[in-house]
Amino acid sequence: MKLAPFFHLVLFAATALLAQAEIPIKSGDKVAFLGDSITQEGKSSPSGYVNLVSSALAANGVKIEVIGAGISGHKSDQMLDRLERDVLSKKPQWMTLSCGVNDVWHGEKGVSLDDYKKNITRITDQAQAAGIKVVLLTSTMIGEDPKNPNNLKLVTYNEFLRTLAKEKNLVLADLNAEMQEAVAKANTPGKNALTGDGVHMAFPGNKMMAAGILKSLGLDAKELAKAQEAWLDLPDTSSLKFEAKLSQREMQQLEKAAAARGTTAQKLLDEEASKIIQSLKK
Repeated sequence: MKLAPFFHLVLFAATALLAQAEIPIKSGDKVAFLGDSITQEGKSSPSGYVNLVSSALAANGVKIEVIGAGISGHKSDQMLDRLERDVLSKKPQWMTLSCGVNDVWHGEKGVSLDDYKKNITRITDQAQAAGIKVVLLTSTMIGEDPKNPNNLKLVTYNEFLRTLAKEKNLVLADLNAEMQEAVAKANTPGKNALTGDGVHMAFPGNKMMAAGILKSLGLDAKELAKAQEAWLDLPDTSSLKFEAKLSQREMQQLEKAAAARGTTAQKLLDEEASKIIQSLKK
């Protein structure tokens, strides 16, 4: 009995269906981003992960309305308290939830695992009851060392999020796993590869978070490539310091040229550098 052609046909059909899968978020949808300072910065900074998600979706033809609901220092109990005001009352179709870093990082002033479970469960239950699709984000690392005490403690909090996502059929973006993989790949012991201070994201960390969320929403490699291309044109995502070592004679010549233009040597260099940067944008 020759079944191979049949299995090839089934495989082809399944592949075709996957290729035709649509991004579940639609143009016009409101997406609330609930979280702490990482989320607050993710919205306030042009290169923050919230804005990267929005621009990536736009690059793929999906224009969303962003609701920023991140507040610095907030933990799960505070997010639960303001859920109605900051999220439910805005009537979004989607909500991402980034919570856990401060619950652990704040130590005695943090939130125990048992209370964290209760708070997160209530947040997701209330959101789902309001017809909101929830995307759970596992908490990113507290310091770029997976073996430090905070990250070891965070393991059980993230395990709960993974379990909850399965039980309640929530979308899960496993950003902790993504971050640990990226940190290991960067291999820069003693230096931060993704963050500015070990917790709050620099541009590489924001890209990691955004890509993880986009993958959890089903964007394929081609769609992610469009996102990466769009991110290349974001302003203020790279910096460059210029330092020149000159002889005294060269410095005198530079100062003379600057004086002829009615400026200083430093300003002259800054102006010329600015011209070069502007020419790159044409």
